[in-house]
Formats: sequence, C-alpha cells, structure tokens
Amino acid sequence: MKKEKYVAYVGTYTHENSVGIHIYDVDVANGSMKERKVVPINNPSDLVVSKDRKFLYSIADEGVEAFKVLPDGDLEAVNKQWIGGMRGCYVEVDDENRYLFVGGHHDGRVTMMHLEKDGSIGAIADGIFHIGMARGSDRRTNTPHVDCVKLTPDQKFLCAVDNGLDQVKIYRVDYTYGKLKLVDIIRGPLESAPRMIRFSRDGKYAYILYELTHEIEVYKYSVENDQPQFDKIQTITTQGRKEEDICAASGMEITKSGKYLFVSNAGVNTVVAYEIDPATGMLTQAFRTKVDSDYPKMLAIYPDEKHYLTVNNTSNDIVSYTINYEKGFSLQNGAPVKVDKPNCIYILKLEE
Repeated sequence: MKKEKYVAYVGTYTHENSVGIHIYDVDVANGSMKERKVVPINNPSDLVVSKDRKFLYSIADEGVEAFKVLPDGDLEAVNKQWIGGMRGCYVEVDDENRYLFVGGHHDGRVTMMHLEKDGSIGAIADGIFHIGMARGSDRRTNTPHVDCVKLTPDQKFLCAVDNGLDQVKIYRVDYTYGKLKLVDIIRGPLESAPRMIRFSRDGKYAYILYELTHEIEVYKYSVENDQPQFDKIQTITTQGRKEEDICAASGMEITKSGKYLFVSNAGVNTVVAYEIDPATGMLTQAFRTKVDSDYPKMLAIYPDEKHYLTVNNTSNDIVSYTINYEKGFSLQNGAPVKVDKPNCIYILKLEE
C-alpha cells in the first residue's frame, strides 16, 4: 500500500526571529515532523487550507494573503488584500471557496472577502465592527475582540466568537450578495472570555471554549424554520482540581473520527482529552497530561489519532505526544521541534 504523505504548516509571529510560515514533512506513524523550508510572510498568526486542498489563506500584516498549494505541499504566493481594518487573527473559508472570513482581535471586526476562481483573494464583500462593552470586567480589556470565526457545518451561518464581549454572534451568510446578517447571539458567562468554537463531525453539536473560566460549553445545534438553534446541554471544566487559578484555556480540536475532543491549557500547561458520546454529544474526561513546554497556545491531533502535538508560544517549540487511551495518559514523543513564536498549525494530507 502506498504510504500517505502529510505536511504541516505552522504560522508564527515574526516580530522576533521567525520570518513566516514553516513547512514540515510529517511522519504520522512516528508522530514526528521535519522542517523543510520557511515561506516569508509578515506575522502569519493564523491560516487555513481550502476544502479542495488547492489553496492556503493566511493572516498577514498587510491583511490576508493567498498561496497555491503545490503537489509536494510547497506554497506559491498568489496575492494579498487589505481587510478594511486592523490586522486580523483568524481566517475561515467556506467549502466551495467562495468567500474568506476574517476575525479581528484588535478592532472587533468580522470581514467577508470575495474569493476568485483562481483562488486569489478579491475585494471586501462585507465588514461588521462589533460594538459594546462587557459588564464588570476588571481583569481584561472588555471591548470587542473577535478571536475566532467559524462556519456552521451546513455552511449557512458564521459564528463570530467575541472574547471581549463574552458572546458568540451568529450571522446568516448570504453567498449571492456577499452579506452578513446578525440572527442570534450566544451569551457566555460574565468574564468568561470565549476563545473558539468547534462542531462535532456529524454537525449536531457545538463546543465553545472559555479562556478565563476554563470551561467548555456543549450545545445541541440544529436549524428550525431556517433559524439557528443552540441549546446548551453541558458545561465541563478544563482545569484540574488541584491547579491554581492561572489557567487560560487556549486551544481546542476534535479528532478526525469525531471520538475525542482535545483542549490545551496555558498557564498550568496541560492537555485534556475528552471522549465524545456519539448519542448525546456530551463530554467525559479521558486523560489529562502535564506538558513540559510553556504556553501550549494551540494543538493538533495527528490523522492516526495515536499522537498529538502542542504549539508552544513561550518556549518557542512544538512537542509531540503518544497517546495511550486504554490507560488514560500520553507521553512526550521525541525531542521538541524548535520554532520562534509559533501560533497555529494545520496538518494537510497531500494528493496521491
């Protein structure tokens, strides 16, 4: 059987020693990566690959930048576009590659960009600045900060996770006219700082990660009378009972099979895995691991689901771990891969 080939793209902050997107060859069986090259770009703090695996879109100081994914996983620059506001922090693309969506932490803006048939980024289609102020906040800036934009699995709605307002705003996406319309708001707990949202593989459940309360809220998701419905069914902590209040829940991903959800906690530097009940969508803790590196801001699960890795923003490295589901733990696998100020990662299977 022909061995499947994978690459990993790691986005970084380039204000120190990094210069762009690092490309790694990935050995899934061993849970390891080997750096191939670095593609220059200013502050690619988040990136996403189109569903057809032909294009990669990245945050940049100039706005957003498009790259063509070559057969070997290398990247070829296509174009750049301004997003109509301050530098973004999160990118999302619809399944048919019609629009690119950008979340803005610094200015609380959600931007919708046209995508052309050749994968290049076109003009701004729509842009919305969040307004308002969170109540009673003395621990953080309580003005709008859009930290994540994620389409619902049916592609009908865009979820804009606002870390500053303690809200997830739900927008209907008009693909014909390129417009966003607010249709619902999920209001999180006071001073919870929602960080990101993910959906179960069957599209029936949504998971919202809260940075400051170190919790995951589980919602049943459906569409009734063409309106989104989010019904909360569970709240579960990401923090251990003996851990001090220095935890900042930071990264969250679901395995390819949909059986497990992983969360990384900065501050206490842990990774927690939860088993997802396929009948209810609810979570049960499977294991918790203390990681040696500092500030595991994001994580990724290898396609074989036998390994995962943490992207560590303060210790400037990426560390791989081997999972033992039966005994409920994971162990570091090999030496850390050094990279300056890593912030995000995307593992891509190459075309045969």
